[in-house]
Amino acid sequence: MQSKKVTFKGSLGESLAGRLDLPDGEINVYALFAHCFTCSKSLKVVGNISKELVARNIGVLRFDFTGLGQSEGEFANTNFSSNVDDLLAAAEFMNEELQSPAILIGHSLGGAAVLQGSHRIPPAKGVVTIGAPSDPGHVIQHFDAHLDTIEEKGEAEVMLAGRKFTIKKQLVDDLNASRMDRFIRDLDKALLVMHSPVDDTVGIDNAAHIYKQARHPKSFISLDQADHLLRDDRHSRYAGSVIAAWADLYL
Repeated sequence: MQSKKVTFKGSLGESLAGRLDLPDGEINVYALFAHCFTCSKSLKVVGNISKELVARNIGVLRFDFTGLGQSEGEFANTNFSSNVDDLLAAAEFMNEELQSPAILIGHSLGGAAVLQGSHRIPPAKGVVTIGAPSDPGHVIQHFDAHLDTIEEKGEAEVMLAGRKFTIKKQLVDDLNASRMDRFIRDLDKALLVMHSPVDDTVGIDNAAHIYKQARHPKSFISLDQADHLLRDDRHSRYAGSVIAAWADLYL
């Protein structure tokens, strides 16, 4: 696998860091990968899935949202809507420099982002969600103990995954205002929903809701015994191989 760094402008005008993973031989299509809330493109699950796709001649662009990983900007100034716009900026970069992504893949909140942004990426034929919430507001539970402070002072310092983040009221308001059902019903693309029945971060009921709202063609794969971040390499590699096999049918 060849891997190279790329940069492009994000929704807030900052430079976003991406990594383009390419097969040594011919590239059939490209996939665009959106990572989870407060994560980065370097998360192991993202890398493992990318490797499986590249092994099947699918090029992958994975990138850091504004204020995360190696991307510029302040996380505190971002929200779910800006994440969706970052995704669209990444797709536009691919359209100009490579070719439009045929597959959109999102992990956790990144899954919600690809569901909401996919209608603005017409060339994409398939959408994949991994452990995705059916409602972006689901992530508020990770800092609900600070909501009073956020409401009173406009922001609060919270610990997420062992790191400090500034959460502003505008993020909470944006998450609460986001509605997914219409975007899921009007997806007009093949959908693959992947979720673990023992996911204690985003419950399996979220996958059930997404699947129920979506029209065919739609598929569901149970990531049995996997945790939310697919820390066990077997689970992330399995997910990647299934995505590649599923994509063959629609590409």
